[in-house]
Amino acid sequence: MSEFWLHPALILLLGAALLPVVPARLKKAYLLVVPALAFARVLGLQDGTFGEVRFLEWTLVFGRVDGLSSVFGYIMALTCAIATLYGLHVKEDAQHAAAWTYAAGSLGAIFAGDFLTLFLFWEIMAFSSVFLVWFRRRPESLAAGFRYLLVHTAGGLCLLAGIILHCKSGGHGWAFTAFDVHHPTPAAWLVMIGFILNAAVPPLHAWLPDAYAEGTFNGSVFLSAFTTKTAVYALCRGFAGMEILVPLGVIMALYGVVYAVLENDCRRLLAYHIISQVGYMVAGVGIGTQMAINGACAHAFAHILYKGLLFMGCGAVLHMTGQSKFTELGGLYKKMPWAFLFTLIGGLSISAFPLFSGFVSKSMIVAASFEEHNLWAGFLLMLASVGTFLHTGLKVPYFIWFGKNNCKPETWERAAEPPWNMNAAMAVASALCIFIGCYTPYLYAMLPHPVDYHPYTAYHVSETLQILLFTAVGFFLLVKKLEPEPTISLDTDWLYRIGGRLFLWLAKKPVQASDAAVGEAYRTAGLQPLMAAARGIGRFDNIVIDGCVDGLAKVVAGIGARARAIQRGPMQETLALTFGAAAAIIIVFLIVSRAIAQ
Repeated sequence: MSEFWLHPALILLLGAALLPVVPARLKKAYLLVVPALAFARVLGLQDGTFGEVRFLEWTLVFGRVDGLSSVFGYIMALTCAIATLYGLHVKEDAQHAAAWTYAAGSLGAIFAGDFLTLFLFWEIMAFSSVFLVWFRRRPESLAAGFRYLLVHTAGGLCLLAGIILHCKSGGHGWAFTAFDVHHPTPAAWLVMIGFILNAAVPPLHAWLPDAYAEGTFNGSVFLSAFTTKTAVYALCRGFAGMEILVPLGVIMALYGVVYAVLENDCRRLLAYHIISQVGYMVAGVGIGTQMAINGACAHAFAHILYKGLLFMGCGAVLHMTGQSKFTELGGLYKKMPWAFLFTLIGGLSISAFPLFSGFVSKSMIVAASFEEHNLWAGFLLMLASVGTFLHTGLKVPYFIWFGKNNCKPETWERAAEPPWNMNAAMAVASALCIFIGCYTPYLYAMLPHPVDYHPYTAYHVSETLQILLFTAVGFFLLVKKLEPEPTISLDTDWLYRIGGRLFLWLAKKPVQASDAAVGEAYRTAGLQPLMAAARGIGRFDNIVIDGCVDGLAKVVAGIGARARAIQRGPMQETLALTFGAAAAIIIVFLIVSRAIAQ
């Protein structure tokens, strides 16, 4: 084993394990200190390979620190600290422990230098994050959590199969390095499927809106940050330049926008828009140039902040009112002005408004697509940004804080500003969204490749403002048509939901009926004749076999009794009779033998 290296994930795991024994009066301070220490540890990491451990025939590498892993590790640890501050008033230790374990799984996967370590932390992410859904304790949350777990288990098995095939063929070893994207093997396809399932690429995406919308108000903040962006990191590491990812990313960007526009639940809307925004990152990975990879990393960084901010704003509404559907909200700016302001900043950031974080990250991917002459991809990604501003920049703020007041009296009475820690977390995230948008070197200096991109050109600013302006005009002209309706939009999860019901019906009806029919046939045609034969054999045994044995036993017993009677006389007489009988037998034998000889 090599020299000890303190992994940031280890801080969170130990913090989660010790949390239940921390005194109540120190609990809040402890909740702030642990993620802060993990973030400080990430800041102190030096480039290189650390934490190498020999295990059987493998060398596990827990710490590969370079430009790519550092930028993702930085934002993951920072988000863990902000999200913990947001849920500081939650008194259930298990929620904080699950959230920290989830974050630790993400950090472990990001810094993993080999496939076994990657898979270990990959599964830690899946099995810890599901509790953030279950802790909401609704029947819908329980069902969504089980579906989430089943889908991720299937994805994990696919990933494991690909890893084993890849590492056992061609002498690749267990190191997590880039695949040959120009000549992908079946193993590479399996690994990529495992990655893109976590990235929520359609049609492998329905687990995301299904589960994230059912998470706790603070759990969804963690969920929005880690799983999909860890998958983006893995794609950057292993599949940069894989051309199939470009159309998949563009489909994601448009697909998520369409379903977000149709949604009535604000958190499901945000969940669908995670799919859309991750689509930009996946497309950037597929383009594969240094500028595109920089754009994917920068957009992941910015997205984690503003999407977390949006989930915090909608989570504050859910926490304070108990409602998350647009048709049951409205006019809340009077009751929750700070929450409105912070959510608006998140909406402007995700819409790539100038001076906000999305403007300096999303445009890098679009510019990279044009630079590589993927014109169709660039234009479609720009079209997706129109839908982003339409539903997240306009629809969410308007129908929650303005528009028609659909609140029930009890909802309106409950509405108020959330606790100070929730506002503080949203304020920090808002400040970072503005800071990144205004001071680009802060973000660009952390990217894995040198950056030669300047977003604040007159052409780019004017182009973006025109797109946003026409989108806003269209929204307010068609606002009546865009009013939310309490409907359910069918998605690809319908297939496995119906498939599960069909399987259950088959198990209960045809399969169970067939089993009962076979059992009855066996009882009638097999068991009853067998029992009749057994009864016949029993009678034969009792009458014939036992009769013969018992009769022979009686004969032998009679002979023995007579012998005993003879033996009761004097010894001399008994011996004389015995010898006389023996002599008689011998004489008879000799006479018969001589007669035969003559």
